[in-house]
Amino acid sequence: MEIKFHGQSCFELSEGDTTVLTDPFLKPHNPVAVATADEVEPTVIAISHGHADHIADAVAVAKRTGAQTVALVEIAGWLGEQGLENVSDPNFGGTISFDWGWIKFVPAWHTNTLPDGTVIGNPAGMLINLGGKTIYHTGDTCLFGDLKLIAERNPVDILMLPIGGHYTMDRHDAVVAAQFVGADTVIPMHFNTFPPIETDAAAFKADVEAAGAGTVVVLEPGETHSA
Repeated sequence: MEIKFHGQSCFELSEGDTTVLTDPFLKPHNPVAVATADEVEPTVIAISHGHADHIADAVAVAKRTGAQTVALVEIAGWLGEQGLENVSDPNFGGTISFDWGWIKFVPAWHTNTLPDGTVIGNPAGMLINLGGKTIYHTGDTCLFGDLKLIAERNPVDILMLPIGGHYTMDRHDAVVAAQFVGADTVIPMHFNTFPPIETDAAAFKADVEAAGAGTVVVLEPGETHSA
């Protein structure tokens, strides 16, 4: 599997003919992204919540590519109102199955509004099973104890974890989150995109690995990791 980072919480997970795009936030909306919404070709789009830095390019990419879009039921309803037809609408605990694997939605502790400021239900984390590996994209969240339970029920190979602080957990709490989940590989996200979430990713890597909580892969926007 190839994992390409676009900055913030936007990744492409590619295996064979499948590409899952998470939380689409691309150039020029995303100030650190290299690619635009016209330069990605997902087959599936997975959205954790409705804040603009996670959904700004979702409609444009889905309309252009015809990708199946997966989001919690309230966000899915809003996407339908924007003209998307190929939308799946699970709630927490719900699993959407594909011929290549599955996506399951789990809780996250954060807030959730649409780009216009409308409050719309709860945010989510996403478990994505692709290429025989389970990726846990936590979405935006603070540190909470059920991270451990989620990983016990769904053993995680690759953990994607916010470290920027201010709007999510910071790099110090993220070390504990990595210990709770116990993934072999940890990829930080939601950092250094804007001044309030600037942090030291190298220090996060050192702290996680010193704690024996996985190998940290720090990606710059546009970079790819083979898993």
